[in-house]
Amino acid sequence: MPKYAYKALNNEGQEVFGVVQADSQALAINDVRTLGLYPTMVREARKSDERRARKEKRGLSELYFGGVKTKQLVVMTRQLATLIDAGLPLLRCINVLVAQLKPSKLRDILREISSDIQSGSTFSEALAKHPKQFDRLFVNMVRAGEVGGMLEVVLNRLADYMERRQALKRRVRAALIYPIAVIVIATCIVMFLLVKVVPVFAGIFADFEAELPAPTRVLIAAGDFLVYSWWKLIVFVNCSIITVKLLLKSHAVKRVTDRIVLKIPLVGDLVTKVAVARFARTLGTLITSGVPILQALRITRDTIGNEVIQNAVDKVHDSIKEGDTIAAPLDEAKVFPPMVVNMIDVGEETGSLDAMLMKVADIYDAEVEAAVDAMLALLEPVIIIVLGGIIGFIVISLYLPIFTLGDAISGV
Repeated sequence: MPKYAYKALNNEGQEVFGVVQADSQALAINDVRTLGLYPTMVREARKSDERRARKEKRGLSELYFGGVKTKQLVVMTRQLATLIDAGLPLLRCINVLVAQLKPSKLRDILREISSDIQSGSTFSEALAKHPKQFDRLFVNMVRAGEVGGMLEVVLNRLADYMERRQALKRRVRAALIYPIAVIVIATCIVMFLLVKVVPVFAGIFADFEAELPAPTRVLIAAGDFLVYSWWKLIVFVNCSIITVKLLLKSHAVKRVTDRIVLKIPLVGDLVTKVAVARFARTLGTLITSGVPILQALRITRDTIGNEVIQNAVDKVHDSIKEGDTIAAPLDEAKVFPPMVVNMIDVGEETGSLDAMLMKVADIYDAEVEAAVDAMLALLEPVIIIVLGGIIGFIVISLYLPIFTLGDAISGV
């Protein structure tokens, strides 16, 4: 199919250059118009035109910093499902979304997807070219929807899935705002005391040339370190972060770390519940959308952040590949709670695995919220006790030398 280079104006009056495939120049002009553009020149494309179009496409995407927000993806997915359900062709639906979106990275991506579909690619193939915005879960569900002829249903399920997952993230983040704010404010107060208040007392103590108690000497040394060697602290923190990141890239180290995390009281329970909820929600959504079970398990594995639980999912994958059940290897892994294993076992026996997985996800989403609330309730008094101890140590260390100074003054 011949290619045509075009120049056109967008809704903001800016000139856009690109290349489309079409059987004739008239069809190429029509294709450019369906992109929401107003063509001013259309001619047969040369190799240099294709290179220029790729450069301009890359340059345009660099104008927008950051990625596409989950909220934008949810709204776009929901709107696309509504338009398809109304009977509009897919290409027309995408172009309608492009026309109504404000200048953004998402609009440029949708424009590229529209161009790829015009060139003969399927919707899922066009989405797969943008892995940072559309992950394997999104692409594979869309592919299953295309094959099964229920794309609008799958898109609505995807929107529901992303909304639930985002709601869980917001819940956890909101619960952590208060303790993080308290820790940050308290750290600033302690640093102020060490940098501004402690040196004043240190000068007073030095004038009397009296031997200071050990806690006071530790406090003065900490203050001097922050005043004169603060850069060493920054270097140490940065080196520690880099070292930890490099170590966690090793599967052996990450496996040991993840195993330790699962054994930490409260934290391990929360991590397990989050992983179970994510596993059940993702796998249930994929199976409901018609994705083959083995492929669904591979995708689900990538959504779980814990190496130990990922290994359990790998065993499930191998078990099903050999013709066995899901519940047996999950039970052997001793990672998933017995209730989850039993519910999945019942789902397999009754032929309603997808529905049972969604029930498990709903139950464990509520469990995660309860676990976060319990951790937050326990975290508040712990923070108060720790910070109170630090402030108390500073106050006591500053007042302990008064007794020594009294002896020094009486001796003088």
